[in-house]
Amino acid sequence: MIPLAHTAALKNYLNVSEQFNLNPYYLLSNAGIYPAHLNDPKQRIPVDKAIDLLEQSAEISGCETFGLHMAEQRQIADFGELSLLLSYQHTLRDALQIIVRYRNIINNALEMYIEEVGNTVVIHLGVIGASSIYSRQAIELALGITHRFCAMLLSQKWRPLSVHFTHSAPQNLVVHQRIFGCSLEFGSEFNGIVCTAAELDKANPQANTAMANHAQRHLDIDLLQNKNESSIIFDIRKSIYLLLPMGRATIDQVAHTHGINVRTLQRRLEAAQTSFSVLMNEVRRALVFRYLQNLNYSLGQVSDILGYSTPSSFTRWFIGQFAMTPTTWRDSNKKIIY
Repeated sequence: MIPLAHTAALKNYLNVSEQFNLNPYYLLSNAGIYPAHLNDPKQRIPVDKAIDLLEQSAEISGCETFGLHMAEQRQIADFGELSLLLSYQHTLRDALQIIVRYRNIINNALEMYIEEVGNTVVIHLGVIGASSIYSRQAIELALGITHRFCAMLLSQKWRPLSVHFTHSAPQNLVVHQRIFGCSLEFGSEFNGIVCTAAELDKANPQANTAMANHAQRHLDIDLLQNKNESSIIFDIRKSIYLLLPMGRATIDQVAHTHGINVRTLQRRLEAAQTSFSVLMNEVRRALVFRYLQNLNYSLGQVSDILGYSTPSSFTRWFIGQFAMTPTTWRDSNKKIIY
């Protein structure tokens, strides 16, 4: 099953593309997205096509912040059938947990993990398509939408500490500063938003328990009817992508993230003719070049991000996978831009 993205974003895309004098329908057709997709609110679009569309549009328009311009137009109502449930949650923490639980309804490629350390909270975000290609525009769109959602739910009283991006900074930070209004960290080890625990516990002025329960019953029925739509392999791979740089991509943690025990996860993966170790290796292979091409990361840091206890064990794995050392690969690919 190809991961899919809702068509709500496409209508935002049409508005933003006009601002930059693009021919949106030409670009949509190039990405394999057709007008019929815009007319059906329940129609979903393969996420890799949506990512291609974002990246092409940013390149042709010369706008490095194309994804952020799209995020700036999003409303809570754009979450579709999930919007009512989100709108009536008592706190921001409750609302974000709803997004974590129902993230496949929003976008099958979306992965979110909320990490709390003392009084600090990190909202980790990932956008992972079938091709596993990193997309600057998709990540900034997801971060921008999440930030905007938090601000709207709390009636603009949302005050994050910082926003982090694994990619490099754009030439101009005006749009980032306008949208996020806090410290910006580029070349970070994760994509996400950092805030205090007190921010998550701020009350939603529109909270309504009865309405929230009513909306959740409808969503749970829909999930039950469509429980076979989501690929267990793709979902577990998404979780590994997000948790690996945090040092938490263990089978126990991934199983906990999906609300199941380890044995159940193992049985489901066996039924899909794979295993946790195989998926872990696939994710490492997909991530390793992204980090090696960033010269700000030492080999020791890359080793740690990929979950190896020592650089030597990472080097042995790399040689076994690619028949060369990571140093050799880095020296041969310094000029490649991903």
